[in-house]
Amino acid sequence: MWFLPAVITVLAWGTADLFYKKGNNPKDRFTATKTTIMVGLVMGLHVLFYYVMYEGIAYDWKNLLLYLPVSSMYILSMAVGYFGLRYIEVSISSPISNSSGAVSALLTFFLLGGTMNGMQFAAVAIISFGILLLSVFEKQEFDRELKEEGQVIERKYRIGAAAIIFPILYSLIDGLGTFLDGYYLEFKQIMPEDQANMSYELTFFIIALVLWAYLELVKKEPVLVFSERDKGLAALFETVGQFFYVGAIASNAIVVAPMIASYSIVSVLLGRIFLKEKLSGKQYAVILIIMIGIAILGFYDG
Repeated sequence: MWFLPAVITVLAWGTADLFYKKGNNPKDRFTATKTTIMVGLVMGLHVLFYYVMYEGIAYDWKNLLLYLPVSSMYILSMAVGYFGLRYIEVSISSPISNSSGAVSALLTFFLLGGTMNGMQFAAVAIISFGILLLSVFEKQEFDRELKEEGQVIERKYRIGAAAIIFPILYSLIDGLGTFLDGYYLEFKQIMPEDQANMSYELTFFIIALVLWAYLELVKKEPVLVFSERDKGLAALFETVGQFFYVGAIASNAIVVAPMIASYSIVSVLLGRIFLKEKLSGKQYAVILIIMIGIAILGFYDG
Protein backbone atom coordinates (compact mmCIF):
# COMPACT_ATOMS: atom_id res chain seq x y z
CA MET A 1 0.00 0.00 0.00
CA TRP A 2 3.02 2.30 0.32
CA PHE A 3 4.30 2.27 -3.25
CA LEU A 4 1.53 4.23 -5.04
CA PRO A 5 1.35 7.00 -2.39
CA ALA A 6 5.14 7.25 -2.57
CA VAL A 7 5.02 7.64 -6.36
CA ILE A 8 2.34 10.34 -6.08
CA THR A 9 4.50 12.14 -3.52
CA VAL A 10 7.51 12.00 -5.84
CA LEU A 11 5.49 13.49 -8.71
CA ALA A 12 3.83 16.15 -6.53
CA TRP A 13 7.02 17.32 -4.82
CA GLY A 14 8.94 17.26 -8.08
CA THR A 15 6.30 19.52 -9.61
CA ALA A 16 6.39 21.76 -6.53
CA ASP A 17 10.13 22.15 -7.06
CA LEU A 18 9.47 23.50 -10.56
CA PHE A 19 7.19 26.21 -9.20
CA TYR A 20 9.63 26.97 -6.39
CA LYS A 21 12.14 27.70 -9.14
CA LYS A 22 9.70 29.90 -11.04
CA GLY A 23 8.47 31.68 -7.93
CA ASN A 24 11.90 32.51 -6.55
CA ASN A 25 12.52 36.21 -7.14
CA PRO A 26 16.19 37.09 -6.53
CA LYS A 27 15.30 40.81 -6.54
CA ASP A 28 12.96 40.36 -3.57
CA ARG A 29 14.88 39.86 -0.32
CA PHE A 30 11.72 38.50 1.31
CA THR A 31 11.00 35.93 -1.40
CA ALA A 32 11.94 32.95 0.83
CA THR A 33 9.74 34.24 3.65
CA LYS A 34 6.82 34.74 1.27
CA THR A 35 7.24 31.20 -0.04
CA THR A 36 7.10 29.89 3.53
CA ILE A 37 3.95 31.93 4.14
CA MET A 38 2.22 30.58 1.02
CA VAL A 39 3.02 26.97 1.89
CA GLY A 40 1.77 27.43 5.45
CA LEU A 41 -1.47 29.08 4.34
CA VAL A 42 -2.30 26.34 1.85
CA MET A 43 -1.58 23.66 4.44
CA GLY A 44 -3.81 25.43 6.93
CA LEU A 45 -6.64 25.53 4.41
CA HIS A 46 -6.13 21.84 3.70
CA VAL A 47 -6.58 21.01 7.38
CA LEU A 48 -9.77 23.06 7.56
CA PHE A 49 -11.51 21.95 4.37
CA TYR A 50 -10.36 18.34 4.06
CA TYR A 51 -9.78 16.98 7.54
CA VAL A 52 -12.30 19.05 9.48
CA MET A 53 -15.13 19.85 7.07
CA TYR A 54 -14.92 16.91 4.64
CA GLU A 55 -13.67 14.06 6.85
CA GLY A 56 -15.07 15.48 10.08
CA ILE A 57 -11.97 14.49 12.03
CA ALA A 58 -11.68 15.83 15.57
CA TYR A 59 -8.20 17.11 16.29
CA ASP A 60 -6.48 16.45 19.60
CA TRP A 61 -4.51 19.65 20.26
CA LYS A 62 -1.99 17.92 22.51
CA ASN A 63 -0.62 16.33 19.33
CA LEU A 64 0.53 19.76 18.17
CA LEU A 65 3.19 19.71 20.91
CA LEU A 66 3.74 15.95 20.78
CA TYR A 67 4.53 16.05 17.07
CA LEU A 68 6.53 19.31 17.30
CA PRO A 69 9.97 17.61 17.10
CA VAL A 70 9.01 16.18 13.71
CA SER A 71 7.24 19.30 12.44
CA SER A 72 10.10 21.56 13.47
CA MET A 73 12.65 19.47 11.56
CA TYR A 74 10.60 19.54 8.36
CA ILE A 75 9.78 23.25 8.54
CA LEU A 76 13.33 24.22 9.46
CA SER A 77 14.76 22.21 6.57
CA MET A 78 12.36 23.84 4.12
CA ALA A 79 13.19 27.32 5.41
CA VAL A 80 16.90 26.57 4.98
CA GLY A 81 16.18 25.36 1.45
CA TYR A 82 14.21 28.47 0.49
CA PHE A 83 16.89 30.75 1.92
CA GLY A 84 19.65 28.79 0.20
CA LEU A 85 18.20 29.57 -3.22
CA ARG A 86 19.86 32.98 -2.87
CA TYR A 87 23.28 31.33 -2.97
CA ILE A 88 23.02 28.19 -5.08
CA GLU A 89 20.98 27.10 -8.08
CA VAL A 90 18.01 24.96 -7.07
CA SER A 91 18.67 22.47 -9.87
CA ILE A 92 22.00 21.80 -8.19
CA SER A 93 20.87 22.00 -4.56
CA SER A 94 17.75 19.85 -5.01
CA PRO A 95 19.51 16.55 -5.78
CA ILE A 96 22.01 17.17 -2.97
CA SER A 97 19.23 18.05 -0.53
CA ASN A 98 17.32 14.91 -1.41
CA SER A 99 20.11 12.66 -0.24
CA SER A 100 18.20 13.06 3.04
CA GLY A 101 16.44 9.81 2.18
CA ALA A 102 19.71 7.94 2.59
CA VAL A 103 20.30 9.72 5.92
CA SER A 104 16.88 8.62 7.15
CA ALA A 105 17.28 5.04 5.89
CA LEU A 106 20.63 4.66 7.63
CA LEU A 107 19.32 6.11 10.91
CA THR A 108 16.31 3.77 10.76
CA PHE A 109 18.47 0.76 9.95
CA PHE A 110 21.07 1.34 12.68
CA LEU A 111 19.01 2.93 15.47
CA LEU A 112 15.55 1.38 15.11
CA GLY A 113 16.49 -2.03 13.77
CA GLY A 114 14.65 -1.50 10.51
CA THR A 115 15.04 -4.28 7.98
CA MET A 116 15.66 -4.35 4.25
CA ASN A 117 16.09 -7.33 1.97
CA GLY A 118 19.10 -7.50 -0.33
CA MET A 119 17.34 -6.02 -3.34
CA GLN A 120 15.94 -3.12 -1.34
CA PHE A 121 19.37 -2.40 0.13
CA ALA A 122 20.79 -2.34 -3.39
CA ALA A 123 17.97 -0.05 -4.55
CA VAL A 124 18.64 2.42 -1.73
CA ALA A 125 22.31 2.45 -2.68
CA ILE A 126 21.46 2.97 -6.37
CA ILE A 127 19.08 5.85 -5.66
CA SER A 128 21.44 7.55 -3.20
CA PHE A 129 24.44 7.25 -5.54
CA GLY A 130 22.34 8.41 -8.48
CA ILE A 131 21.18 11.53 -6.63
CA LEU A 132 24.77 12.41 -5.73
CA LEU A 133 25.95 11.79 -9.29
CA LEU A 134 23.12 13.89 -10.69
CA SER A 135 24.13 16.83 -8.51
CA VAL A 136 27.69 16.63 -9.87
CA PHE A 137 26.49 16.52 -13.47
CA GLU A 138 24.08 19.40 -12.86
CA LYS A 139 26.95 21.55 -11.65
CA GLN A 140 29.07 20.61 -14.67
CA GLU A 141 26.26 21.46 -17.09
CA PHE A 142 25.53 24.73 -15.34
CA ASP A 143 29.18 25.84 -15.59
CA ARG A 144 29.41 24.74 -19.23
CA GLU A 145 26.30 26.70 -20.25
CA LEU A 146 27.57 29.86 -18.56
CA LYS A 147 30.94 29.56 -20.29
CA GLU A 148 29.28 29.08 -23.68
CA GLU A 149 27.29 32.25 -23.08
CA GLY A 150 30.47 34.10 -22.12
CA GLN A 151 29.28 34.71 -18.57
CA VAL A 152 31.48 34.66 -15.50
CA ILE A 153 30.37 32.11 -12.92
CA GLU A 154 29.31 34.18 -9.93
CA ARG A 155 31.07 33.38 -6.69
CA LYS A 156 27.80 32.87 -4.83
CA TYR A 157 26.80 30.07 -7.25
CA ARG A 158 30.09 28.17 -7.04
CA ILE A 159 30.08 24.85 -5.21
CA GLY A 160 32.18 25.84 -2.24
CA ALA A 161 31.93 25.66 1.52
CA ALA A 162 29.67 28.71 1.75
CA ALA A 163 27.18 27.68 -0.95
CA ILE A 164 26.97 23.94 -0.42
CA ILE A 165 26.22 24.25 3.30
CA PHE A 166 22.53 24.96 2.63
CA PRO A 167 21.62 21.75 0.76
CA ILE A 168 23.80 19.76 3.17
CA LEU A 169 21.98 21.26 6.14
CA TYR A 170 18.66 20.59 4.43
CA SER A 171 19.65 16.97 3.86
CA LEU A 172 20.68 16.38 7.46
CA ILE A 173 17.71 18.17 9.05
CA ASP A 174 15.11 16.69 6.70
CA GLY A 175 16.68 13.24 7.06
CA LEU A 176 16.35 13.53 10.85
CA GLY A 177 12.72 14.64 10.42
CA THR A 178 11.96 11.65 8.20
CA PHE A 179 13.65 9.33 10.69
CA LEU A 180 11.53 10.77 13.52
CA ASP A 181 8.43 10.45 11.36
CA GLY A 182 9.08 6.75 10.87
CA TYR A 183 9.66 6.40 14.61
CA TYR A 184 6.39 8.18 15.45
CA LEU A 185 4.16 6.57 12.84
CA GLU A 186 5.55 3.12 12.03
CA PHE A 187 7.74 1.88 14.86
CA LYS A 188 6.00 3.36 17.93
CA GLN A 189 2.64 4.32 16.39
CA ILE A 190 2.46 7.29 18.76
CA MET A 191 -0.47 8.83 16.90
CA PRO A 192 -2.64 8.14 13.82
CA GLU A 193 -1.44 9.37 10.44
CA ASP A 194 -4.20 11.97 10.13
CA GLN A 195 -3.34 13.49 13.51
CA ALA A 196 0.33 13.65 12.54
CA ASN A 197 -0.37 15.36 9.24
CA MET A 198 -2.81 17.79 10.83
CA SER A 199 -0.21 18.63 13.50
CA TYR A 200 2.45 19.36 10.89
CA GLU A 201 0.18 21.45 8.69
CA LEU A 202 -1.27 23.40 11.63
CA THR A 203 2.24 24.16 12.90
CA PHE A 204 3.22 25.38 9.44
CA PHE A 205 0.02 27.46 9.29
CA ILE A 206 0.76 29.14 12.64
CA ILE A 207 4.30 29.97 11.53
CA ALA A 208 2.93 31.38 8.25
CA LEU A 209 0.57 33.71 10.12
CA VAL A 210 3.39 34.92 12.38
CA LEU A 211 5.68 35.58 9.40
CA TRP A 212 2.88 37.32 7.50
CA ALA A 213 2.22 39.63 10.45
CA TYR A 214 5.96 40.28 10.78
CA LEU A 215 6.33 41.34 7.14
CA GLU A 216 3.19 43.47 7.13
CA LEU A 217 3.54 45.15 10.53
CA VAL A 218 7.28 45.28 11.17
CA LYS A 219 8.88 45.36 7.73
CA LYS A 220 5.96 47.14 6.05
CA GLU A 221 6.25 44.64 3.23
CA PRO A 222 2.91 43.73 1.60
CA VAL A 223 2.20 40.05 1.04
CA LEU A 224 -0.16 39.81 -1.95
CA VAL A 225 -1.14 36.16 -1.64
CA PHE A 226 -3.47 36.15 -4.65
CA SER A 227 -0.74 37.56 -6.88
CA GLU A 228 1.80 34.88 -5.96
CA ARG A 229 0.69 32.37 -8.60
CA ASP A 230 3.89 30.31 -8.80
CA LYS A 231 4.39 30.25 -5.03
CA GLY A 232 0.75 29.26 -4.62
CA LEU A 233 1.06 26.36 -7.07
CA ALA A 234 4.26 25.26 -5.34
CA ALA A 235 2.40 25.30 -2.03
CA LEU A 236 -0.50 23.32 -3.52
CA PHE A 237 1.72 20.53 -4.88
CA GLU A 238 3.76 20.56 -1.66
CA THR A 239 0.56 19.94 0.33
CA VAL A 240 -0.65 17.18 -2.02
CA GLY A 241 2.71 15.46 -1.68
CA GLN A 242 2.61 15.81 2.10
CA PHE A 243 -0.84 14.21 2.25
CA PHE A 244 0.31 11.05 0.45
CA TYR A 245 3.76 11.06 2.05
CA VAL A 246 2.41 10.48 5.57
CA GLY A 247 0.60 7.32 4.52
CA ALA A 248 3.65 5.99 2.69
CA ILE A 249 6.17 6.70 5.47
CA ALA A 250 3.87 5.09 8.06
CA SER A 251 3.84 1.85 6.06
CA ASN A 252 7.50 1.31 5.19
CA ALA A 253 9.73 4.13 6.39
CA ILE A 254 13.12 2.60 5.69
CA VAL A 255 12.62 2.19 1.92
CA VAL A 256 10.08 4.96 1.32
CA ALA A 257 12.47 7.70 2.48
CA PRO A 258 15.17 7.21 -0.19
CA MET A 259 12.55 6.56 -2.86
CA ILE A 260 10.71 9.82 -2.17
CA ALA A 261 14.03 11.64 -2.02
CA SER A 262 14.41 10.91 -5.73
CA TYR A 263 11.71 13.47 -6.59
CA SER A 264 14.52 15.76 -7.71
CA ILE A 265 14.64 13.85 -11.00
CA VAL A 266 11.05 14.97 -11.67
CA SER A 267 12.09 18.52 -10.87
CA VAL A 268 15.04 18.34 -13.26
CA LEU A 269 12.94 16.88 -16.07
CA LEU A 270 10.14 19.42 -15.67
CA GLY A 271 12.68 22.21 -15.51
CA ARG A 272 14.11 21.09 -18.81
CA ILE A 273 10.66 20.80 -20.41
CA PHE A 274 9.05 24.00 -19.18
CA LEU A 275 12.09 26.19 -18.64
CA LYS A 276 13.63 25.11 -21.97
CA GLU A 277 16.80 23.79 -20.41
CA LYS A 278 18.67 20.77 -21.78
CA LEU A 279 19.77 17.46 -20.30
CA SER A 280 23.03 15.78 -21.26
CA GLY A 281 23.22 12.11 -22.14
CA LYS A 282 24.87 11.23 -18.83
CA GLN A 283 22.10 13.03 -16.92
CA TYR A 284 19.47 10.95 -18.72
CA ALA A 285 21.48 7.84 -17.91
CA VAL A 286 21.57 8.68 -14.19
CA ILE A 287 17.83 9.42 -14.17
CA LEU A 288 17.22 6.01 -15.75
CA ILE A 289 19.37 4.38 -13.06
CA ILE A 290 17.39 6.11 -10.31
CA MET A 291 14.12 5.01 -11.91
CA ILE A 292 15.40 1.43 -11.92
CA GLY A 293 16.11 1.78 -8.20
CA ILE A 294 12.56 3.02 -7.62
CA ALA A 295 11.14 0.09 -9.58
CA ILE A 296 13.16 -2.35 -7.48
CA LEU A 297 11.72 -0.86 -4.29
CA GLY A 298 8.22 -1.32 -5.69
CA PHE A 299 8.66 -4.92 -6.80
CA TYR A 300 10.64 -6.18 -3.83
CA ASP A 301 8.53 -4.99 -0.92
CA GLY A 302 9.50 -7.10 2.07
